Amino acid sequence: MKYDPIKKIFGNLVARNTLLRKIFYMILDILFLRAWHVRKEVRNLFKRNDNLKIFDAGMGYGQYSYFMSKYYPKSDIFAVDVKDEQVEDCKYFFSKCKIDRATFEIADLTKIDYEDRFDFILSVDVMEHIVEDEIVFKNFSNALKKGGKLLVNTPSDLGGSDAHEDDDESFIEEHARVGYSKKDITEKLERAGLKVTDFKYSYGKYGTISWRLGIKYPILMVGKLKLLILILPFYYFFTLWLTLILMWLDVSTENKEGTGVIVIAEKI
Repeated sequence: MKYDPIKKIFGNLVARNTLLRKIFYMILDILFLRAWHVRKEVRNLFKRNDNLKIFDAGMGYGQYSYFMSKYYPKSDIFAVDVKDEQVEDCKYFFSKCKIDRATFEIADLTKIDYEDRFDFILSVDVMEHIVEDEIVFKNFSNALKKGGKLLVNTPSDLGGSDAHEDDDESFIEEHARVGYSKKDITEKLERAGLKVTDFKYSYGKYGTISWRLGIKYPILMVGKLKLLILILPFYYFFTLWLTLILMWLDVSTENKEGTGVIVIAEKI
């Protein structure tokens, strides 16, 4: 069993239970290193009392929309996803939580036509799924106000998607490309009218080990025999402390290379 089917199973379990969905978000925030990096970068971009127009482009389960609604309570969040069930689940959850400054719609990022609308666009683990990525980057540029910022989190071409060649079978699945090089994504963003102001690698030597220890190996183990899910609490009892230390090291140190990239760009 691979990553996406497992994620979908848990997502379906918490779809209509507000408490379980909050616990699900908490687990994602703890176990997934990308969440550590994304939250850190988002906090550094703006002040908490800023009144922002935020676009969560491909919000999935709504994890980051929820985080930003709490961290930037004066801001309006507009979130879209191509999957209608994700949108409906987020509408239900946010209404139950009485978060009225977040709205959700079904949208294809290759077809959006927003103009000068947002101060900030967040795109987490989305671009690797889209073949026509340059169209999306141009749409992001059009949607941003002048001086608006874009944060893209996506796999790198240095083993991102848990693959090293275009014909490798990815553990992640559903990816249009293995990942981006610094040159590739920078040139594409610049052609779209955006200036890259920061580029960082994530999932370096520490983060790669934490991913395998905290996510990949447990999923592969359960995939071999589903009954092994019963021993996962014991597995994490002995391994979680090491996984968290490795994740902290990845976030706290500068990675010379890594399987993930975080890019911040500004509309010029």
